[in-house]
Amino acid sequence: MPSLFDPIRLGAIDAPNRMLMAPLTRARATSDHVPTPLMAEYYRQRASAGLIISEATGVSLQGLGWPYTPGIWNDEQVEAWRPVTSAVHAAGGRIVCQLWHMGRLVHPSMPGRGQPVSASATTAPGHAHTYGGKPPHVEARPLAVGEIPALLGDYRNAARNALDAGFDGVEVHAANGYLIDQFLRASSNLRTDAYGGSITHRVRLLQEVVEAVAAVVGPDRTGVRLSPNGESQGVNDPDPERLFAAAAGMLSDIGIAFLELREPPEDGTRGKPDHPPVHPTIRRHFQGPLVLNSDFDGARARRAVEAGQADAIAFGRGFLANPDLPRRLAKGVPLAPDEMATWYTQGPEGYVDYPVAAE
Repeated sequence: MPSLFDPIRLGAIDAPNRMLMAPLTRARATSDHVPTPLMAEYYRQRASAGLIISEATGVSLQGLGWPYTPGIWNDEQVEAWRPVTSAVHAAGGRIVCQLWHMGRLVHPSMPGRGQPVSASATTAPGHAHTYGGKPPHVEARPLAVGEIPALLGDYRNAARNALDAGFDGVEVHAANGYLIDQFLRASSNLRTDAYGGSITHRVRLLQEVVEAVAAVVGPDRTGVRLSPNGESQGVNDPDPERLFAAAAGMLSDIGIAFLELREPPEDGTRGKPDHPPVHPTIRRHFQGPLVLNSDFDGARARRAVEAGQADAIAFGRGFLANPDLPRRLAKGVPLAPDEMATWYTQGPEGYVDYPVAAE
């Protein structure tokens, strides 16, 4: 069996190792959602990852509700992303852009948004992140069937812009309780039309988005992220095995480059999942490279790859304070701790000032 340190081909992308950098929101863009020069340095430092999956990046103003997060729907954003991708490539790395629509988690107090959209008229639990604080979420309105072509157009535009900005591909964010996940899972999808009810109908929006994106960048440069197990931001499903087996089979038929799964570990280190792991079922239905994510350390990652549970592992928090994470894991160098207080601040502290380990 391959090891964590062996190369892997992810569609059209040749990765030198199986340690991917998971998407991590860091809130270092401008208030108008334009990437900054600081971001180029941050991603350059982490170019030794087999593949960098960028922080979640908005496909439209309507779908982006986090302060200081980047978008990729206009020319200014594309131009600002180019130094980021150029810096990664100059350092020998590869990077794809994660395409994001937050759905009901967007708050109308964010400039220019209006009432959030979702699969159905539901309200997310908890509080939103806005420039003015953390107000409670508001009820979303159901996305009308007649609005879906425009939504698909937003994804196509974002995918085209990602290529123009120099990304090596894209990942469709269909996880973590955001818009596509709100359509996938029964607790948030109460529709009775062609996009709700049966599993076949609930998977439809995911299929249409992925097909739209793949038509622009190619299926071999298109990845997808799913979160198949456990509640995420108020979104859940009573039968995740059947739902995500159907989604995985559909994505396999499209021929996407890789499928990334964010699934809590069974040991309860990040909340106890409410269902046995779904990734073994997905493994049987998806024929491409499977990437697992969520609270992996080096030892657990090695075991998962060597046992054939996954073809690669996406590390999130490990890359925050360890820009040279692959070398540290390969050499057994202790990992530096990250500072939660600086996760979402706008400055360089806790962002680009973590050192690499001494030789």
